[in-house]
Amino acid sequence: MGQSADKQALRTFSIISIGQIISVLGTGLTNFAIGIWVYQHTKSVTNFGLTLLAITLPSIFVSPVAGALVDRWDRRWTMFLSDSTSALCTLSIALLLYLDSLRVWQICIIVAVSALASLFHGLALSSSLSLIMPASQLARASGILQLGPGLAQVASPLLAGAMLAAMPVYWVLMVDFATFLFALTTLMMARIPRPSVSAEGAAGKGSLVKEARYGWTYIKARPGMLWLLALFAVNNFVLAMSHVTLTPMLMGFASIEVVGIIASVASLGMLTGSIVLSVWGGPTRRIHGVLGFGVILGICLAGLGIRPSALLIAISVFGCVFSVAIISGCSQAILSSKTPPDIQGRVQAVVMMLAWSAAPLAYLMAGPLADRFFEPLLAQDGPLAGGVGRIIGVGTGRGIGLLLILLGMGAVMASVAGYLSPRLRLVEDELLNAIPLPQPDSAQKETDSIVADKSAASA
Repeated sequence: MGQSADKQALRTFSIISIGQIISVLGTGLTNFAIGIWVYQHTKSVTNFGLTLLAITLPSIFVSPVAGALVDRWDRRWTMFLSDSTSALCTLSIALLLYLDSLRVWQICIIVAVSALASLFHGLALSSSLSLIMPASQLARASGILQLGPGLAQVASPLLAGAMLAAMPVYWVLMVDFATFLFALTTLMMARIPRPSVSAEGAAGKGSLVKEARYGWTYIKARPGMLWLLALFAVNNFVLAMSHVTLTPMLMGFASIEVVGIIASVASLGMLTGSIVLSVWGGPTRRIHGVLGFGVILGICLAGLGIRPSALLIAISVFGCVFSVAIISGCSQAILSSKTPPDIQGRVQAVVMMLAWSAAPLAYLMAGPLADRFFEPLLAQDGPLAGGVGRIIGVGTGRGIGLLLILLGMGAVMASVAGYLSPRLRLVEDELLNAIPLPQPDSAQKETDSIVADKSAASA
């Protein structure tokens, strides 16, 4: 029975993951093609930024309610309807392009709807993992699902660029539409069980508002999870700030071609990290993966700013994104295994909301900090030119380099602080498993021996 159940679980996960990886690759084609179209037709970075804002902001505000609804609804049908909505959004943009009627305001509305559909899909998918896969395989499963975004980051710009050179942009979107149809087909073939009602789920029942708040209530009552969420916020903040400032720093000494190569190296880091995690499965204690690779992430972030060297920055970027893939997979496994399946949508929604909220704050702070504070410090005649400047250099981009070093140090300190906190370091011991872990062979033999002794005694 156990082997049969494991085979069925593997089959279900394989069907869903293949469909999602193909669909994410198609979505990457659309995102790249639309970004190029917006910039080519408007010549405005602001308009391009508006499309990114339309993708991000609605999801931040809606995520708590989305999590509550995902926990109420059938998760396979939630994913099916979400993918269907995204497919119709893609088809709408393709039709408007074909009719030469597409405008930026239309793109903002359509991508906002598509982003909300993707939010529901992501919550339903992440909260389904614990219903499909055994707890010991959750980190590996998370790594496999990360292959889609990693592959999209590497391959989508290359494929979309080649396709745009050979065909109109709306045909590129039709390819994405076809990948959605493939994903919908795989979802129809899969079976995801409904979660049983847990004590926590029963306590969180009520109005939609109450259920939306319960995700935060559940996390707040568990200090280890709260510490984990704080670590997410710190890591997302420093990553978002480094994302904004890295390209301007590179442009101070490198060509556009070099900047493009480093972007490709970053994508390769995500793909490699996802592959490693899917094969390795992560450490036995997942928190060691979160904290250990958090330290590596901080060191690599600091490496971005040490010297104006394209090679050093490429290596550091690879290490950063590789570490993010491992951290994400291990933390997802912890949250999934320690949260009852019937409330995972709400808990995951709170985590996503707070993690995403750190990014806009970093985007707002990064420019003023870099331009008005750090860059003047390491100008040719700046206050730190004769001190720190002797080590990391002076001139354009070196102030940003100092900022990146400090961000890296902050990430290292956050992971070290997390390790020093018993609540976070022992989170896997202190919180009960919502999903039973497989018993080691030695423990199983000991249990069998005890049962046999009791049976003999009663006889």
